[in-house]
Amino acid sequence: MSNPPIAENAITALPGARLMARRFRGFLPVVVDVETGGFHSSTDALLEVAAVIIDMDQNGVLKRGVTHSFHVVPFHGSRLDPASLSVTGIDPHHPLRPAIPERDALQRIFREVRHAIRGYGCRRAILVGHNAAFDLGFLNAAVARTEIKRNPFHPFSCFDTATLAGAALGQTVLAKAVNVAGYEWDSSSAHSASYDAERTADIFCHITNRLRDSYLEAETRACALGWLEATPTEPASEDPQMQT
Repeated sequence: MSNPPIAENAITALPGARLMARRFRGFLPVVVDVETGGFHSSTDALLEVAAVIIDMDQNGVLKRGVTHSFHVVPFHGSRLDPASLSVTGIDPHHPLRPAIPERDALQRIFREVRHAIRGYGCRRAILVGHNAAFDLGFLNAAVARTEIKRNPFHPFSCFDTATLAGAALGQTVLAKAVNVAGYEWDSSSAHSASYDAERTADIFCHITNRLRDSYLEAETRACALGWLEATPTEPASEDPQMQT
């Protein structure tokens, strides 16, 4: 007897799915920002994590999608650097702080990311971050620490908006990049994982949309060279080989 269908996989393709799957070689960009108790991912606490799905419309235009954000309980024995806490303004032990264990927070975010991956017919998510290596390092450390087996993100590839903004806008500081791109920056909301992730998503979409003509020219050349794979017509499973 055949196994019953898994409802989680029965997802209607999202508008722009064919274009999204083609645009980043099967990878779905998802902005991640973390707020932490220090700079060392193996020893310092993960205190907040936010993920913003990047959406694409039927014309291939990127836009900021849904934000998923959680306060996180510091893992047992983790380090909390007072200097870092003074920058973020986070009180990890505040009685009204709605924090959940980091495994629970990651699993909730990963569930939404996998849903978006299938909706766009992509193979895997790729982390977008401002100074992305920092966020990816803490994400990977938390995944290893909590022994989560189904991580939808590529383990080492990422898109760094500090690099993109430096090249396209002449600014590497997030607040300044946001301002020169024509968006508002609220200093009182900064160093919140959700706020920083949303502004990072705005910058990523802004720059990538302005590169559309360059991408279309490159796509034409890739097709002529026979490099470009066919656009997926239905949601694909996660690629275990994680090619770069």
